[in-house]
Amino acid sequence: MIKTVKTDLYQSPSPLEWATVGNGILFTAQIPIDDGGKVIPGGIEAQTHQTMKNLCHTLKCANANLSDVTQVIIYVTDRAYLPAVNKIYAEYFKEPYPNRAALVVAGLAREEMLVELVVYAAVTD
Repeated sequence: MIKTVKTDLYQSPSPLEWATVGNGILFTAQIPIDDGGKVIPGGIEAQTHQTMKNLCHTLKCANANLSDVTQVIIYVTDRAYLPAVNKIYAEYFKEPYPNRAALVVAGLAREEMLVELVVYAAVTD
């Protein structure tokens, strides 16, 4: 059975949930949007911080935290963004780090988005 995690993040008109839990695993994808659903300006640093803040909020709503994260998949639209993302990522995650992959993609769902995270975490249903 899949359980939806209720958050205070912007309620998207798209058919999606910000996070679900099944079999003790939290599944979530996070993007750099504000409370109004707008992609925040300010470049890769600002967008990465906002994405991480949204992730932390979602984890808290699921009674979890960053130490429960087991895997992160990072999507960026330019390879040159990876050093900035790595720096900010290390401000949030501490050793032992979750398993991780980083992919450079041609674009994300919204043209102005530069980063997106797909995250899996171990949680208690």
